[in-house]
Amino acid sequence: MPFSTLTEPLRTPSTRPRPAGGPTRLAAVDGLRLLAAAAVAAYHYLGTPTPDFWGKGRDLPQAAPLTHAVSGYGWLGVEAFFLISGFVICMSCWGRTPAQFAVSRVARLFPLYWTVVLLIALVGAAAVLAGQHSGTPTDLRTSIGNLTMIPGPLGLQATDGVAWTLWVEARFYLLMGVLLLVGLTYRRAVAFGFLWLTLAAIGRELHSAVLDEFLLGRYAGLFVTGIALHLMHRFGPNLLLWLMAGFAWCYALTVLHDRVAEHAVPAGRGASPNWAVSAAVLTVFLLLLALAGPGPLRRVRGRALVHAGALTYPFYLVHQSLGIPVARGVLKALPGLGLLPAISLGLGFSLLLAAVLNHLVDRGLGRVLRRQLTAALDPAPAVPASH
Repeated sequence: MPFSTLTEPLRTPSTRPRPAGGPTRLAAVDGLRLLAAAAVAAYHYLGTPTPDFWGKGRDLPQAAPLTHAVSGYGWLGVEAFFLISGFVICMSCWGRTPAQFAVSRVARLFPLYWTVVLLIALVGAAAVLAGQHSGTPTDLRTSIGNLTMIPGPLGLQATDGVAWTLWVEARFYLLMGVLLLVGLTYRRAVAFGFLWLTLAAIGRELHSAVLDEFLLGRYAGLFVTGIALHLMHRFGPNLLLWLMAGFAWCYALTVLHDRVAEHAVPAGRGASPNWAVSAAVLTVFLLLLALAGPGPLRRVRGRALVHAGALTYPFYLVHQSLGIPVARGVLKALPGLGLLPAISLGLGFSLLLAAVLNHLVDRGLGRVLRRQLTAALDPAPAVPASH
């Protein structure tokens, strides 16, 4: 087969995107985002291997053995988030300049994050004043450092335990920003995906901490798979995109072993996660995203799903750092209530707080920040003062 025949699919998609054939907002993808957040919350509330997490006499493996075992795989929700992010961020980048993309990300992520960090600091300060031990450091230096969203590189503990994933996302945004500087087209997106995976593999082979820090060796396959699925959604599937997605997914499942090893359960606390089960669960999620993006579920409409997607980010931020203390407070105040009802109250509080933050912060402060930053990209020249 001539080389030109192999490269022929590149011409058509690069100039003739497939008609959307459905709503601009992919409601099914929004639903999958909430599903991923629910999986992470299930892990933190029900699947954690930490002994006496809810206090002595409230052992999760005994109180809810099946739920505990299933929720023990909930950490895969983080991997699902990165997979969805590859799809959604590639969609968000299209037709935007690097500055416009940066504004959209800052306005979307920081107002909610700042608000949650400040709430955690206030709750921690109140606990100290009440003579109680705060679960996270809330001193002024730590709180200020956490406002940057990169406490780890600054040598600080994250006051919001899930913040480490935001640092991973930020580096992915940086890589996409570089692609935007070059110019985002179908061909360049495909080349970017293959190049990223190749360089990430080289970084792992060299055991290079520097390359791994920039190229996200553990998660590159997830992001690239998401990018390939978005290209299928935008331009239609073809052999090259299936090869890109397949190569990226094989990479992702292979390096998933590292994350499985991190979640090994101490002896006597139950069974450790199994790589084959983890790979199967994550592959099911991939199939769901394929149906929701380039597949038939892209036509699904539903305001409830869109609203669920809007609640995902604030719920993700508050469910561990603020929801779990509420559940523990309920258990302390009402010891006869039972573990599962108290957990339900903690999750319910997290959802309610997420709805309030979405309404007041994301739709309020976030929109103001986006408008002001957009105006700052092209400021009007100053008018000289008249004399």
